[in-house]
Amino acid sequence: MRNLLDPAELNTAIENVHRAGVPGLFAEVRAEDQVWRGAAGVADLATGRPVTADMRHRVGSIAKTFTAAAVLQQVESGQIGLDAPIGHYLPKLVPGERGDAITVRMLINHTSGLAEYLPYAYPSLKPFPVLADTRPQSLDDHRFTRFDPAELIEMGVTAPAFSAPGGTPGLYSNTNYLLLGQLLEQVTGTTAEKYITQNVIERAGLQDTEFPDEPHLSGPHSQMYEAWFGMIDPPRDFSVFDMSYAGVAGSLVSTVADLNRFFGLLFAGKIVSQSSLAQMQRTVTVISQEGKTIEYGLGVYPMEVPGGATFWGNGGTVWGAGAISMTSADTKRQMSVAMNLQRWSRLDSSGKPQPHPIDDALAALYGLAMDG
Repeated sequence: MRNLLDPAELNTAIENVHRAGVPGLFAEVRAEDQVWRGAAGVADLATGRPVTADMRHRVGSIAKTFTAAAVLQQVESGQIGLDAPIGHYLPKLVPGERGDAITVRMLINHTSGLAEYLPYAYPSLKPFPVLADTRPQSLDDHRFTRFDPAELIEMGVTAPAFSAPGGTPGLYSNTNYLLLGQLLEQVTGTTAEKYITQNVIERAGLQDTEFPDEPHLSGPHSQMYEAWFGMIDPPRDFSVFDMSYAGVAGSLVSTVADLNRFFGLLFAGKIVSQSSLAQMQRTVTVISQEGKTIEYGLGVYPMEVPGGATFWGNGGTVWGAGAISMTSADTKRQMSVAMNLQRWSRLDSSGKPQPHPIDDALAALYGLAMDG
């Protein structure tokens, strides 16, 4: 790995992603004691207000890493058994034989077999993940809908199961992580958001990371443009949105600097123990929400960049906003990138997202940032 960062090359690479079609994006890259922060494009298409690298942003499923770490802290303290059945803790939410068969580990690594609740909460997204037959109008219909986690969990638990508990490949399902939130609440006596805030976010010293409790973001932030595979054209701003539909599975707000700090501390064994970290890096095969096969651990997964090097981290998307964060095993090289456009690829006749110039530009940025 090349240690030195080239600011001019990184500035060109991030600008190329903007030119490929992302209205605005911003990033922080760390290489040992060097730090580069950059931004390209606009935070608001209507006004031309520029993005800046310190903006707060919805980071989607990166929240799952925070939730997994909180659960593992409780495993370390003996309050939760990693391979104990979820029915032992939450018999009303996952009743009967399934509650006895699904373990806490299966929830964290998405091998529970439980269905995704999103197409039931947002009916126009049925039959997600068959994208060609989905429609985006539910996103507008439910912009201010306040969901209860137990209500969403019931949608996922009562829907047809993807597979038997423990089967592989697993199915990436937000139902799993809402259950983990309820598990944390059960064993800690406080809300999952409050426990994660006190024991993960504050423990890591993160200044601009939080679970929002209302639809508006506070502090400097970008608008967030959702294209839903070309069905929303031009892409529409969903930066004001009630995030209760995602909860501890995906509602987190953060900055690229906070994400790098968090993952650096996590992989240095400062958030959970080294033995828990080893558990996090044991992967299984999972089908992603885009229908791709990925290897997934306990809230983190390995990512390969152009050049062949592999790094660990997580990525996430919500309506209009996305982020990705990865770190080297020795934590000496890190990258976090946030974007204000999502689902930019149009679908082919079979319903699969087509390649887009943004994809190649992002891959080039990731490769440069992490592997020089």
